[in-house]
Amino acid sequence: MRGLRIVLLLLLVLLAWLQYRLWFGGGGQREVQVLQHRVQQQARDNAGLQQRNDALAAEVEDLKSGEAAVEERARNELGMIKPGETFYRVVEPQPATAEPAPAEPAQ
Repeated sequence: MRGLRIVLLLLLVLLAWLQYRLWFGGGGQREVQVLQHRVQQQARDNAGLQQRNDALAAEVEDLKSGEAAVEERARNELGMIKPGETFYRVVEPQPATAEPAPAEPAQ
């Protein structure tokens, strides 16, 4: 009878130790949840970077294959025009700013 109690006590201690390791030890539930969160965040970051890379690759391909994209860039970024064209710049009027009130002279 005494041997059975010792075995049951040892099994209970072993079970408690295993439960502690499962929930709080290295590689336990908390660590798994943290790692899953980090993986999800990295997947979102990777998706955004992949979209950026795809857009850049499409722009490079467009620049390599067509003159229209090169012309558009030259016009927008460098301000170039074709021979015979007239360049017009439209300047938007600046909104009137309120003038500060004159300071009263010190007496």
